[in-house]
Amino acid sequence: MSEDVESILAVDWDIPWKEYPPKLVLLPSGERMVIREARREEVPKLLQAIRPLLTVEKDFYDIVAARLYGEVLGWYRHRARNEFVLVGIVDGKLAGISNNRAVDQKTHVSLHTIALKRGARAGAHMFAAKQENSMENLGAEEILVTAESPIGFRRLISQWCEPRPGVQHELGGAKTWVITRDIYKKVKPQQVFGSRPVPDDLLKRSATFEIAPLDWVPRK
Repeated sequence: MSEDVESILAVDWDIPWKEYPPKLVLLPSGERMVIREARREEVPKLLQAIRPLLTVEKDFYDIVAARLYGEVLGWYRHRARNEFVLVGIVDGKLAGISNNRAVDQKTHVSLHTIALKRGARAGAHMFAAKQENSMENLGAEEILVTAESPIGFRRLISQWCEPRPGVQHELGGAKTWVITRDIYKKVKPQQVFGSRPVPDDLLKRSATFEIAPLDWVPRK
């Protein structure tokens, strides 16, 4: 592809952007998870981590994984506008991935969250962190949300959102809900956890990550 055409097709952030400040979250197991912003050069490893979930029907992991795979790849290939990706890392191993996208400075879209470490509330913390980034770091006034799995609806939307009739989420399908700034302030004490700054030793350990075997994924 010619350089001139690529300059037309490539997109990135076209509104003000600030990197998400890393934070440390204590999991119920006593383990410590560092949540930080992913780097574009880490995408091949993220795709490697997501790939085994593409055929897991349990809890709709397949559709969530497929869509997250495309979104992360789109960000990597400069085909996704105003997207950020967060990663959760426990003891040097990737525990979760989440992403949002800004339509403009006021409205953000909640995309997907996947927990690779099951049973540790890693997914709930990753969902909370991306909304924290949209609201507190990037200054969104509202975040549009939808759900693809019953577990996502029960654990996240029912606790975070109110309905937004007449608006179609860009993921299509289900109804649209919204997190307004007032809702965020109300749920924050119960849903958004973590401390800053992250101790230097943990931050250094989380600068890179390994992909742990997904023992809970059925073998074929």
